[in-house]
Amino acid sequence: MAIMRWNPLRELENLNREVSRLFNDYNMPFTGTEPSTDFLTGTWTPRVDIYEDENKIVVSTALPGMDQKDIKVNIDKNMLTISGARKLRNEDKKDNYTRIEQFYGSFTRSFTLPGTVNQEGVNAKMEHGVLEITLPKKEEAKPKMIEVKVH
Repeated sequence: MAIMRWNPLRELENLNREVSRLFNDYNMPFTGTEPSTDFLTGTWTPRVDIYEDENKIVVSTALPGMDQKDIKVNIDKNMLTISGARKLRNEDKKDNYTRIEQFYGSFTRSFTLPGTVNQEGVNAKMEHGVLEITLPKKEEAKPKMIEVKVH
């Protein structure tokens, strides 16, 4: 039996190989760029884009393959909540799939709204698989131009 010198990098390579094997066993690529998911409970988290201008805040999220009836948008006590569920098509034949990479199951995203949002004027629309929620700002929150007079 030969004595081998311990190499900590070899341990990291083994760990990397085992983690890759684990994800390959599930036929699920993992690059760190996918929305997070929990394989055990069937929940996932769609990513959102949020941008703001002087008149509104817009929350946008891609939900391809989902119907409007499967998505709920709710505002309660300055908390915006987006929730829903994406169902696997042809669930009775899912054993015939050779690869499933899309996320299925329920999701919930919640965001605390600033006090500048006019909750009465909130609008949500779904177009081409993208949910866009427009949150208008209150008039007093909008910037005002003040003219400076020179004497």
